[in-house]
Amino acid sequence: MPLTHLTVHRHDRRKRALITLVGEIDLESAPLVRAVLTQCLRDGIRTLDVDLTPVTFCDCSGLNAFLHAARTAAAVGGTLRLHHPPRTLGLILDVTGAQLLLLGAPLGCPPAPAEGSRHPAARTPPHRTVPLAAILSGDAR
Repeated sequence: MPLTHLTVHRHDRRKRALITLVGEIDLESAPLVRAVLTQCLRDGIRTLDVDLTPVTFCDCSGLNAFLHAARTAAAVGGTLRLHHPPRTLGLILDVTGAQLLLLGAPLGCPPAPAEGSRHPAARTPPHRTVPLAAILSGDAR
């Protein structure tokens, strides 16, 4: 088995975890991402914050791992949010329309209008800019 070019750091706080991924997420390393996120949920973690700041590349296999984990988390009443995705993943999220599902609405923004309504101000929310330390400590508003 080839060596993975991805490092995972996990920091738990009660039922919340900050997962920091470092390196590249591709076909070889995506199974590691899926396994780590699945293990968090098995351990009773219900809020998964994934810091992608140190990720240099992420392809559609990484997106698949994140979507699987988000669906699994939702099934047990949890959430998964990606923070600071690399440009490659940002483009994939934009093309697939998965931004709202994986990035969530930015803190402090009103909810999007109901589906089917045409609101002139409705647009794709920008990426979250709240520091992850504030999210983990519960200070984010």
